[in-house]
Order: sequence, then C-alpha cells, then structure tokens
Amino acid sequence: MTTDLLREIDARRDDLIALTVDLIRIPTVNPPGDHYRQICDYVGDRLKARGYTTELIRAEGAPGDSDKHPRWNLVARREGKSPGDTVHFNSHHDVVEIGTGWTTDPFGGEIKNDRIYGRGACDMKGGLATSIIAAEVFADLRPDYAGAIEISATADEETGGYGGVAYLAERGYFSPERVQHVIIPEPLNKNRICLGHRGVWWAEIETFGRIAHGSMPFLGDSAIRHMAALLGEIEATLYPALATRTTAMPVVPPLARQSTLNINSIHGGQAEPEGGYTGFPAPVVAHSARIVLDRRYLIEEQPAAVRQEVVDLLEKLKLTRPGFTYDLRDLWTIPPTMTDKGAPIVRAVDKAITEVLGLTPDYVVSPGTYDQKHIDRIGRLHNCIAYGPGILDLAHQPDEYVGITDMLDSAKVMTLTLDNLLSAS
Repeated sequence: MTTDLLREIDARRDDLIALTVDLIRIPTVNPPGDHYRQICDYVGDRLKARGYTTELIRAEGAPGDSDKHPRWNLVARREGKSPGDTVHFNSHHDVVEIGTGWTTDPFGGEIKNDRIYGRGACDMKGGLATSIIAAEVFADLRPDYAGAIEISATADEETGGYGGVAYLAERGYFSPERVQHVIIPEPLNKNRICLGHRGVWWAEIETFGRIAHGSMPFLGDSAIRHMAALLGEIEATLYPALATRTTAMPVVPPLARQSTLNINSIHGGQAEPEGGYTGFPAPVVAHSARIVLDRRYLIEEQPAAVRQEVVDLLEKLKLTRPGFTYDLRDLWTIPPTMTDKGAPIVRAVDKAITEVLGLTPDYVVSPGTYDQKHIDRIGRLHNCIAYGPGILDLAHQPDEYVGITDMLDSAKVMTLTLDNLLSAS
C-alpha cells in the first residue's frame, strides 16, 4: 500500500538535490544572521505554490534581532480534507561560520560521489529539503489526507533558538492544541530516533583586581592570577567529579554520557587592539578577567546543584585567597528533555524506519541541545523527536556534506510517517 510513495520519492531525486543546493547557496551565517529573509521567502514561495498558507514572522526584540539583521521565521501550513492531527516539520535555516580547512566552496553546493557539500548541508538544510520533498509527495499522492501538515524554517538555533522556535512557542505555534506531532530533521543518522538532549548551563565568571604599573605589580592585584587560581580549582576538583557522573540516557557519542564542562572563552586585562594596530600593549596589571562556562548536565542532576558546585569553588577561594572577589552571571540554562519511547511520533517513525530500511532503529539522545528544548518547555508539547539525514559528527566541520541516498531514505521515512499519522480512514 505504500510502494507508490517510496517510488515517487525516488522519482524526485533531482528535485531534492536541486532544492538542497539552492538552500546551501543562501549563506545564512549566524552570527550575525545574514540572509534570513531571503531563505524564508525562497521556501515560502515554493510551499505557497503547493497549497500552503505561509506566515513570515519576525522575532522582534529577541536576542540578536535588529533592523540590520532581523530574525525572520517562516511557518507554512497545508490543511487536509478532513479534521485530524497536525504533523509539524521544524528545521532551522541558520548555519555557523565557515571556519578554515575547506577543499570545496562552502556555499557552492558541490555534488560529488552521492554527497552534497556546503556549510549547512548536514546541519540542517539537507533535513529541511528532505522534509519538504516528503511532505509534497505525501500530499500529491494522498490528497484526501486528514489533519494538516506544517513546515517551518526558523532562525538562530545555532545561538540558542531564542529568535526562532522559542519566539514562536511563546506565541502558541507549538501548543498541543495547534500541533500534535513534531519532527526536527537534525542530522542524527537515518537509522536513529533522537528522543531529546542533555541539559545546559552557561555562565560568565569575572574576577577582579586592581590596576597598577606592570613594572610594579606588587602595587596592584592581578585579576588574571585570581582567574588562574579558579581554573586550577576547576582542574583539580570539578573535572574529576564530573567524570564520575554517568547517565542512563542513551546519549551519543558514549563519552557524552557523563557530565561535561567546556571553558568556552577567556578574556583578561587589556582589550584586544583593533585590526591593523602595530603598537605594543601598555604595561598594566589586569583589573578584570572573565571566563564563560558551558556546562552540560544529565537528567539525573539537579540544575540548582549544577550551579551550586561552581559557587562552592568560588566561595572557597574567597575564604582562602587574599583579595579574591568575583561576580557570577547566569547566561542561560535549559533542563534535559527526553520523549517517551511510547509516544505516538516515536512509534510512527519507528514503524517507517523498519519498513524503509529493514532494521530496528536506535534510540539516542543528543549531547547538545537543539530546538526540542523550546517545544517541550515553552510549547508544552512533549510528542517531539529529532529525525533526519546526515551524520552528526560532520556538523560545523570543514567540507560538511549530506548524503543524497541518506536524504532519499529519510524522505521515505518521513512520508511514510505522514501516511501512518494522517491518512484518512
């Protein structure tokens, strides 16, 4: 009963390739957030021509939004012939910076050996294109379907999603009354269903000193040395403690099944000079030093305890190190989330993977957060997973690519999932 859908996906191979290449060639680099309106218009025009009603939504006032770089989002909806559930495919349209080490044009969409190369090919313009083709095939071959299909292209996932899915969720676009099933086509491999992600806490710590002449540092107090003492405590006590904590969540890769901490950045003393400056630094003692922490935690840990163990280190130094003072600023935090394996969207995708690939899918959890966090926490919609083509390890790498065969197989899984959930009885 479903062979017609699978054959039609194969028949649209060239369309899938062309769509993916076109999306890659729109350089939606974030930060700062370039060409967001262009990609929303491109996807919106295509879907409007295929029977979707479309909304362009600017996340005014969201972090990063400005007149120079407005945070544009697209939500498109296609109604069926009768009432029923809504299945929503959500993809972020932003990509990270190019970086170095490329051997192909990062925005060329070059095709070689069953692969399409480019920044965002894997993460996640290939997934966006795949969901569009899957939805178009289903609607064309099952025109009497019940319910509705939604496709969104949203901003800023790479910087937290606050100008994208979070903004939409706050306005009811992911409420259980509007949407019942969500698939986020992140690149977690075509044979995997991603149920959720670890938690995250970002914070900035500043240590303070007293400025003085660099030739007489004894008249000042170096904030950098205070920060070095903190980093020493983190190395000696916190990292070993985190290495002992493991989770029952099926996080991939396996090393991410423990608590982790990344020192995201460190800044101390004088500001970096402007580009082209050829002079020497001034001889001063640093009066300020800052680090940014990126702490990933497990569903077995409590957010308050995650923060408190850093506070305990700081307070220990305050008591034992003369002149040590600090400021701790919370940047953002998101709790872990994991959809139940028995949820309807999980069962539907599991069935489709088994039919298309002839195997039982793996259930995994992502080491980092993605936009499920906002759908779950703000939207109160827990029937949500990540499933899409691509290899997670390629995300943000030079020569990023997505496999064409993988996209075709994932499109088949997606269109069969729609058939499972929306076909009129």
